[in-house]
Amino acid sequence: MRASVLFEQGKPLRVEDVELEAPRAGEVLVRMTASGVCHSCLHAADGSWQGVPVPIVLGDEGAGVVEAFGPGVAGLAPGDHVILSWAPTCGRCHFCVIGRPNLCERRQPGRGVLPDGTTRMALDGRPVYSYGHVATYASRTVVHESCAIRIDPAMPLDRAALIGCSVMTGVGAVINTAAVPPGASMAVFGVGGVGLNVIQGGALVAAHPIIAVDVVASKLEHARALGATHLVDASREDPVAAIRRLTGRGADFTFVAVGATRPVGQAIDTLSPGGTCVLIGVPESGATLPLDVRPLVTGERVVRGSSYGSARTREDLPRLVSLYLAGKLRIDELINRRYGLDEANEAFRALAAGELARGLIVF
Repeated sequence: MRASVLFEQGKPLRVEDVELEAPRAGEVLVRMTASGVCHSCLHAADGSWQGVPVPIVLGDEGAGVVEAFGPGVAGLAPGDHVILSWAPTCGRCHFCVIGRPNLCERRQPGRGVLPDGTTRMALDGRPVYSYGHVATYASRTVVHESCAIRIDPAMPLDRAALIGCSVMTGVGAVINTAAVPPGASMAVFGVGGVGLNVIQGGALVAAHPIIAVDVVASKLEHARALGATHLVDASREDPVAAIRRLTGRGADFTFVAVGATRPVGQAIDTLSPGGTCVLIGVPESGATLPLDVRPLVTGERVVRGSSYGSARTREDLPRLVSLYLAGKLRIDELINRRYGLDEANEAFRALAAGELARGLIVF
């Protein structure tokens, strides 16, 4: 298959003909239709995140069509339309059993391999690793069966690709992780691909106000179109003061959807007593933040992480498809540029420059 391969962090990707082994037991071969261009892949490519194994095929957000499967796979057939999930689940470990499968103990984050510890890709006899267990920057990919979530074939697969990460991560942070109730106030720091979906999640649950915070004016206007009620340009004013002015006592919920530490401190400072700050973006390796603990204790404020929107993928991904088909979830508006596989480096440049809400690689 053809794939865009990262050979060295900080260097451009190259399109190569990569050998792809047939699926083994419990695995599925998927012909890709589209892949989103995600900040996590950018961080892996530019070296912000250390320890990424190379060579590696990036991409953790995509959708396609099942072509074949190995022994023991149930519930999938050739021709099925699937969204790829970067979080494999075993259904038997502690976290799967208690209803938190996004924390499955079978995951091997950062190692670039399938749950059995191996990879199906090779180049000139050398193993090629798989980003996020799915490797969507490729014309075909082999994944664990739990990572191929069957969906309604009425769903356009290019739009479905974004549900695989950014939509699930953003909307899920609101409805699953934070369980925001109607009428609660929200502030979202960083309104790129994930942050825009946090905004959408707030609109879905009737939060109010929904305050978008960013340093790029065009992103703020995009957030308004997707449900933000107020905009704060953090390059022009102090977001903490602005949010306190808009809410009176601070925000009930804040979300940090950007991989930087300064917005984390601002989002915590913005909380009302009893408020919750949800951290979604992952900063560069080794990043730390000084924290005044006293206001957390005296005001019973909460700081918590959200991985993949606390997804229960077999339930949540089809549910998001249903919301899109019902006209309640907006995905078309997220996509503002499409690329071929050989344009992955340009997609990363545009993402780093703040030009994309969501870019899409189409096959």
